[in-house]
Amino acid sequence: MSELRQNLATREWVIIATERARRPHEFTDPARQLTHERPAHLAACPFCPGQEYEMPAPVLRWPAEGPWRLRVFPNKYAALSVNGEKSYALEGVRRKLTGVGYHEVLVESPLHNMSPACQSPRALTQTLRAFQTRGRVLSEDPRIEQIFYFKNHGPGAGTSLEHPHCQLLALPMVPHHVRMRIESQRAYVDDNAVCPYCVMMQRELIDGERIVGRNRYFVALVPFAATSPFEIWIIPRRHGPTFLDLSLNELEHLAELMRLLFGKLYHGLGDPDYNYIIHSAPLRDSASRYLHWYMSIVPRVTKAAGFELGSGMYINPALPEESAEFLRNQDPGQPLEDEEDEPVDQLRQSS
Repeated sequence: MSELRQNLATREWVIIATERARRPHEFTDPARQLTHERPAHLAACPFCPGQEYEMPAPVLRWPAEGPWRLRVFPNKYAALSVNGEKSYALEGVRRKLTGVGYHEVLVESPLHNMSPACQSPRALTQTLRAFQTRGRVLSEDPRIEQIFYFKNHGPGAGTSLEHPHCQLLALPMVPHHVRMRIESQRAYVDDNAVCPYCVMMQRELIDGERIVGRNRYFVALVPFAATSPFEIWIIPRRHGPTFLDLSLNELEHLAELMRLLFGKLYHGLGDPDYNYIIHSAPLRDSASRYLHWYMSIVPRVTKAAGFELGSGMYINPALPEESAEFLRNQDPGQPLEDEEDEPVDQLRQSS
């Protein structure tokens, strides 16, 4: 029989549809071309070396000198405008806010056929450091209240360009979904005097059946109420509301775990489309202290339909316990990118 499960941290319900459950291998596409099988360079790709003139000037790059291995620049087709005043307008039942903010692109590698599953932990660390560096800069703008750090991998996840890249979106407001998450966590803390993510992580470590990986600073698990097959949360062992507070040592441990997880997804599921999101707290909300930041990785192996759009609930056709067991048993492979000798502090911030 199917069952409904609730995530106590978010208060969201999920239908675990055991009657229509699919085995892990049924989510793979044998005909799919893997990322590393693509050309390493495409002359027509605006993110490949030699085509830098097609994009705005970078605001950050690594290493500081010589050929770049990572670069960040304003999105040429930004959803928000850097210039302008932040102002609200209320006209009857119509409320508006000027679309000021930042929309930046982080190109993770000069190689067109690279992905986090194939990168070295050092390269992944630099991606995280670039997120953190830009996040700290953008958070100084008093117009900005929330920053999202995310990656869309593959057309099923919403990307329009193959070249490996992430994005940052800095908003002048806090979305309703985030405010509801804050309220859910505040209510749990008020009722139980403990953070729900801390409790969840400790309980999952005891049970073990949904754990996918762990190290000194982080725990990776398939949530008890996972919204989709193979959804993974990476939760920091140290309670804190914001990703921006991580030390370099913590970033390096996070990168090592990301490399393990993306390798398992890549080799176990045949390089599926996925989104990853860093869920960090709003910048100027006193209630943010209740939050416990985390990263979610959501393989796009199923599609949301009318029920999901109408109810806000998801139907997961895979048992979270089976998803976790499958991932634990996968070989993550080896990075296809060589480690480099550049110091990890050679990120250059442009003026």
